[in-house]
Amino acid sequence: MITRAQAREMLAELTQSQSLLRHMRTIELVMEAYALKYGEDKEQWAIAGLLHDADYEAFPEKHPQVIVEKLYAMEEPIIAHAISAHYTKWNVPYETRLDKALLACDELTGFIVACAQVRPEGIATLEPKSVIKKLKDKGFAAKVERDEVYKGLELLSVDLTEHITFIIDVLKANKEELGI
Repeated sequence: MITRAQAREMLAELTQSQSLLRHMRTIELVMEAYALKYGEDKEQWAIAGLLHDADYEAFPEKHPQVIVEKLYAMEEPIIAHAISAHYTKWNVPYETRLDKALLACDELTGFIVACAQVRPEGIATLEPKSVIKKLKDKGFAAKVERDEVYKGLELLSVDLTEHITFIIDVLKANKEELGI
């Protein structure tokens, strides 16, 4: 199996943007926490989170095919498939809980980070009700596709407030590293 060290090397070859690297780190942390909650393979889930946007900066027109092909070549079909499915408009079937979790965590985690960044106290005092209120404001973090957030919730069969709370708790535990 691919190691996190190998995944970080792949990431370093493809991504320079600090904000994109931070985004992938946040997803890595949230996915690892969900793997532990569900009794799944935490390394596999964390690596899927870490690499899900690895080729976005270097190959935006081919995203996510470049990283997916690399993972298939490394005989990592489960991670590759999850990454190929982390956006519903790519019409890739959701076959595993990993596939569904990556979709459910990607956009919403990024949105929660955006919510934290506009607060003087950052993530420290962010509550789910504030995130839900901002989700209804289409002008806030307008690039976040709300339909992706809701489809992820549906596929993973999680409650919005519980999911937001879970993500906030993971981010709070890592706020210094993440700078939020």
